[in-house]
Amino acid sequence: MNDLNLATLTTESRNPRTTHIDQVSTLEMVTLINQEDQAVPQAVATQLPEIARAIDEIAARFEKGGRLFYIGAGTSGRLGVLDASECPPTFSVPPTLVQGLIAGGDSALRKSSEKSEDSPEQGAADLLAAGFGAVGAPDTLVGIAASGRTPYVIGAMEQAKKMGLLVVSLTCVAGSKMAAVADIAIAPVTGPEVVTGSTRLKAGTATKLVLNMLSTGVMIRTGAVYGNLMVNVQPTNDKLVDRAQRIIAEATGADRAAAAKLLEEAGSVKVAIAMQKLGLDRAGAEAKLKAVGGRLARALA
Repeated sequence: MNDLNLATLTTESRNPRTTHIDQVSTLEMVTLINQEDQAVPQAVATQLPEIARAIDEIAARFEKGGRLFYIGAGTSGRLGVLDASECPPTFSVPPTLVQGLIAGGDSALRKSSEKSEDSPEQGAADLLAAGFGAVGAPDTLVGIAASGRTPYVIGAMEQAKKMGLLVVSLTCVAGSKMAAVADIAIAPVTGPEVVTGSTRLKAGTATKLVLNMLSTGVMIRTGAVYGNLMVNVQPTNDKLVDRAQRIIAEATGADRAAAAKLLEEAGSVKVAIAMQKLGLDRAGAEAKLKAVGGRLARALA
């Protein structure tokens, strides 16, 4: 795994537009950073067909009881864990449905653990320890690394491939080792960083944008969104209760007082909307939603 000359990677090369960034005014400095950032969405746009394909494949596996696992090291690992951790409160799914693994374990979320990314065996072991592919579930692994060559991630991807399960790579370089392992390769090429090799910058931003699309797209495809409303939101604090009431009001045309009453009676946004629009009690609305796999649009149709 150490035969690669990292200097050949675009993410490690020197950016000719920022060689003087330490000599300019602070306003000029942040202008340079902003100008470089503007290239990121365009890089992601080149990968939309692969992102869409990954969403459809993952959603199909969710329908069969599959789960989504992210694995990475450093910034890439942290971004995967972040995306996974946002799914339960946003979409009211169990924390086991989307899981993020990082080299060095959870302590690496706060304290860097660079050495841990050098072991492909540890990547495979951590993936199996998390229950990936357990009891025949058609799980999906998304390996994340800006460089496309992190041994820890490649080890996990090769393990998933041996198991016959879907493997997706998310890198910021073209023609990577990870892409060669993956069934679907997503590679927004973001180019040299403002500070040479600091892939928490453009590469990190591109990674976050792609992960946003993957998890949100899968949740939309599996019925966690109605229109563009977050109907699976868990009203677990004052802000989210307020959001839930507003969603119910928007979807049903009820005023806020009626929406609040519906939420209290229903216990969830989806059930509240189904109760109001279909004229059902809570039990009837829950049964209707269960019959269509929780898809509110189908229940209302």
